[in-house]
Amino acid sequence: MDDRRTVKVSKYLAKHLRHQPERIGLVLDPNGWVEIDALLRAAAEHGVRISRAELDHVVAVNDKQRFAIEGDRIRAVQGHTVDVDLDLPAAVPPAYLYHGTVARNLVAIRAEGLRPMARHHVHLSPDRETATRVGARRGRPVVLSVDAAAMHRDGHVFHVTANGVWLTDAVPPAYLRFPG
Repeated sequence: MDDRRTVKVSKYLAKHLRHQPERIGLVLDPNGWVEIDALLRAAAEHGVRISRAELDHVVAVNDKQRFAIEGDRIRAVQGHTVDVDLDLPAAVPPAYLYHGTVARNLVAIRAEGLRPMARHHVHLSPDRETATRVGARRGRPVVLSVDAAAMHRDGHVFHVTANGVWLTDAVPPAYLRFPG
């Protein structure tokens, strides 16, 4: 499977497992899972043929491990804009987590903190390198440090996905450290 096809299938999966399952007639269960056969059938009915081998390849090589397969089901592991409960237990975060963004967002972040926007949670990275890559998707990255230990001590709840992304409802400005 060439790289272009891998990216195309990955984006297709993300769109329909995270944001618009109804667009191809999928119904996710409350935890975001869907039968693989139903996904492949729905994709084919909408003009996108994906073989099971291609699906398995995309899940295995995805650099961010965005998808999980459990038996005959698949789901996106985070980033949903549709209503799902990922059923992740609360977790104790490391002392600091990181968030990659771009400079044009800093005024709003300083005033309001980090908000989930259209997603269910704010996504935080376990290290600066990952946060830098996340921020770079939208321009020159700026990495913010999040005092996760203080947030946790103050009662904020964290969850961690299987691919190491930390999730929380919001990060108030008082817990953020800005560069420079």
